[in-house]
Amino acid sequence: MTQIVRSGAFLQQCWSVHPLCVAVKRMGDDRRLVLSCSSCKSGHYLTVGLVTPKDSTASELVAAGQIGQEVTGEELLSACIMTHRSAITLREMDVFQDLVLLRCADCRRHYTVQVSAFETHQR
Repeated sequence: MTQIVRSGAFLQQCWSVHPLCVAVKRMGDDRRLVLSCSSCKSGHYLTVGLVTPKDSTASELVAAGQIGQEVTGEELLSACIMTHRSAITLREMDVFQDLVLLRCADCRRHYTVQVSAFETHQR
């Protein structure tokens, strides 16, 4: 039976104890970002409120042909997860402000994610 805990503190504790084991799994159509921990076998579900991307350089946007188009941070994060999910890591989090910072090593982009709800499913 799976126990569900609705607090960001469980993700923060899991990540602080074994940060290399927490991985991004997918971004669902229901605006839920799923992270899993291979050490404690927990699934962390984050309901995404707002995603703010920070590019490493403007030249990446020119190369991708995205200048002049309106691309949301959520769309960029979803595309990043689909193309190189294994390169995305959890870098920081603040449970008081409900913020999570993700970094993609491949495209060197940071994503500040405002989380509206946390859920941890423990097995």
